[in-house]
Amino acid sequence: MYSNGVIEFSEAQTAELTAIVAAVQQADAALAAAEAARVRALARAGELARELAAGKPSRVREHDMALRSIAATIGVPARVSDRSMQRQIGDASVLAERYPGTLEARGRGEITRQHVYAIQDAAADLPDEAVAAFEAEALERCRRDTVGRVKAELEILAQRMHPRSFAERHASAREDRRITTGRLPDGMSGLYLVGPTPLIAGIDDRLNQVTTGIIDARTAAIAAVNAAGGAPVGDDDARIPAQILATDTRTRAQIRADVAVDLLLAGSPVADPTAMGDGPGTLGAIRAKIQVVVPALSLLKPDGDENGHAEPADLVGYSPIDAETARAIAEACDTWWERLVTHPVTGQVLHTNGYQRTAAIDRHLRARDRHCRFPGCRLPAIRCEVDHTIDHALGGKTDVCNLAHLCQRHHSMKQFAGWTVRQLDGGILEWTSPVGTTYTDYPPTPGVHFAPDPYDPDAPPPPDAAPADACHATGASDAPF
Repeated sequence: MYSNGVIEFSEAQTAELTAIVAAVQQADAALAAAEAARVRALARAGELARELAAGKPSRVREHDMALRSIAATIGVPARVSDRSMQRQIGDASVLAERYPGTLEARGRGEITRQHVYAIQDAAADLPDEAVAAFEAEALERCRRDTVGRVKAELEILAQRMHPRSFAERHASAREDRRITTGRLPDGMSGLYLVGPTPLIAGIDDRLNQVTTGIIDARTAAIAAVNAAGGAPVGDDDARIPAQILATDTRTRAQIRADVAVDLLLAGSPVADPTAMGDGPGTLGAIRAKIQVVVPALSLLKPDGDENGHAEPADLVGYSPIDAETARAIAEACDTWWERLVTHPVTGQVLHTNGYQRTAAIDRHLRARDRHCRFPGCRLPAIRCEVDHTIDHALGGKTDVCNLAHLCQRHHSMKQFAGWTVRQLDGGILEWTSPVGTTYTDYPPTPGVHFAPDPYDPDAPPPPDAAPADACHATGASDAPF
């Protein structure tokens, strides 16, 4: 039912939704246990093939033939080809032998199948002796958040533990940048571009911004046409009349593709709804925005530590980038960079240059939140809205202790879908679902931060530090929207 535009669940509906949640959780637990049992069985099949080949003069051939036979024996009743089953046996053997802790955690339902893949992908290039330490830390992170949020953290963690520096590996990988095309059925083709992550992220952001501008213009045109009741509307100098723009039925994905083609072939969107007369529109002037977190020492020490390793930077919402690329971005950037003060152990953002002015508050929030603060969402903060946890109209303060980034989707859920939130000390958000279950979302720990050594917990705070109880004064209160 609806009440003032907000979804409200009846007692019976709440009970039914609670039962659905319990049923899904029970099924997930059973599925996780079954998946782990299947992996162990397939790994044992791989061991059996090695045992059968042990001591034979042509061990490689004997092992291959034994594995083929075992794979076929398992695959035929499962209606799976022996080649496919052989690959599954190989994958299971790697998971069971190289990542035993990950397999155990999956079997207990502590992590999802996607977490398993993320751990394996991040550690794929690590030497065997570094895997155990990586796995232990990776599992701690995976147990507390979604795979989308922890994937970049795992990649940065693996970079730190790799004996070869990230900069060296990136320099080699950069040599493989390319653009290729491929034919598709029905007169279509594909275009695939491989390049440094910051550039690809910038391309993606610019496409998103231009596409959003077109969709917003179309929405305004539809509203104007409907309000006019068929009469002519819009500016006479508009290159695309509102009546024509209102008939655009393209999806967001289709508009993105069309914009990419326009930018590559013409340098700017050809069908720009903001264009007037013969002049250019505003969409072509849109420039990409990316959010990068760079350790200060990576900027100040180009050669890295005594081993030549420089801490990688974090391209928020994407993946780590090497320190050299981060320095190049910093040098070429014509806007401000913000100093972050982080906790020397946890890495949590404590404060920025200051937050007495509105612009500084926004900088602090971007540094603290980094992405949408609804559980599991990782849309970068630069694409989110700053929301008052306690609505401003209800007395909520415009202060970092009552503000957090929410994407448009989850901002709407907070307002209309029966979810409530309260903000605790340190920017921690406690969400409550329509059935009363609470979920805690912690501010993300920066994947890159400088931790002074040694750390004295009893040392006085720096002179410009915010009071320890600065956020406590606002309190934590349930907010309906």
